[in-house]
Amino acid sequence: MPLKNYGVLKSRAMNRRFAEGPSPHYQVLVTDETQKYRLAINVKSQEKPSELLYFVDENFSHPIIKELQELDFGFHELERKPGGLALDYIRGNLFDSSLMKSVPYDLPGPDNDLNELLELYMARAIVSTDAILYPFGEQWGPEEDIEDKHFGFLPGNSMHNLHMNQGSVGRFKTDNGVFQDGGMLIHYPARSQWVGIFLAFQSQSFHTDDATGHKLDVIMPTTTSIRIFAAMVNPVGDNLNQETVSLINTSPHPIDLNGWTLADRIKRQQRLKGIIYPGEVLQVALHQDGIQLGNNGGMITLLDDQGIKIDGVAYTKQDAQSEGWTVLF
Repeated sequence: MPLKNYGVLKSRAMNRRFAEGPSPHYQVLVTDETQKYRLAINVKSQEKPSELLYFVDENFSHPIIKELQELDFGFHELERKPGGLALDYIRGNLFDSSLMKSVPYDLPGPDNDLNELLELYMARAIVSTDAILYPFGEQWGPEEDIEDKHFGFLPGNSMHNLHMNQGSVGRFKTDNGVFQDGGMLIHYPARSQWVGIFLAFQSQSFHTDDATGHKLDVIMPTTTSIRIFAAMVNPVGDNLNQETVSLINTSPHPIDLNGWTLADRIKRQQRLKGIIYPGEVLQVALHQDGIQLGNNGGMITLLDDQGIKIDGVAYTKQDAQSEGWTVLF
């Protein structure tokens, strides 16, 4: 079954410990200004290969950041559906998964393993008085009579599964689900910076079923060369039938778009048709009954005729605030 008690914890970092032992986790002590929690961050897979995949975005921008800032401190259980705050590495257009790299958790020498990567960002968050953490994952506790084994506080409160939680196989398949991925966002209000830290296991698949989160046995896309590169989100005057999404074919081959679709943040869809030729830019006019690009931020996803994601982008309210200007991705 999917994760229990999935949500986000708005908190501040207090302390940390490097991962060690047979099941190593990098441990972070945080507080929601009322009670303490321990974040147990996986740094080594129990399935081969053991090295985790990671991606860090030091200028993370996404429509969820506005809603996160409006939350009170503390743990918030999240609905697992599109259009909300729940993370989904595949459907949420958080980052390009092809940018993830594998890294061992512990190696001799400086700045070359996952322990030290997490230390860089957690140590900075601890000493920064304004830093706010938003870890996403599964909560367990409180354990009223059990002292936390790493930081010694009562009652014991923890979060784990702060990594991708879909596309798993074998014994971890039961944890699969959509819109329940883990991760870590760090906000530095004084410098208007957001940092996103995302982790996944190499044994997981980035093509999963929309209902179960299980790995899909599909024919992989023959091309990923169609890209969403621009959108007219906030046209001048009446918005009706003036919003557009621009696609480009970066390949040397013509590509048939019949059966392909565009989808928005809450998964409304608009079908595409026709052929896009090498180097051609196709401007798609959006219909009233198709996808909608809200001025408060949103997402655009391109799916092929099998329903497989080919590309995805996100924009914020700030990106869309200038009337008549095209948003570039």
